[in-house]
Amino acid sequence: MTVKELLEHAEKFEVDTYKLSRSFRENHIAFTGAPEKHPCADDKIILIQDPFSRNISYYEFASSDIAGVEELPNLVNLEGTSVKMCRVWVRRGSIGVRSAPFVVEDTVRR
Repeated sequence: MTVKELLEHAEKFEVDTYKLSRSFRENHIAFTGAPEKHPCADDKIILIQDPFSRNISYYEFASSDIAGVEELPNLVNLEGTSVKMCRVWVRRGSIGVRSAPFVVEDTVRR
């Protein structure tokens, strides 16, 4: 499965299980989250770690550094909103970005 196929909307996902070779596991690192298209770069993917959390943090990877994608069960919140989850395998030694946006506020209460 390509990254482009992963980001396209689909109604139902079946979980594909397979065994990874030892050399693949030694040369790649797995990251899990909800995939999103990068807002500015078509050659990058964003992976949101916990999409229903108030404290959003995410990873950003170049699509060319992703060697494989595993579909995981979707997450569903109490309102019935479903989010697609996946595990992406990224080549060891690649450059990724880990981001955790926050609101700038005083830490001293008045």
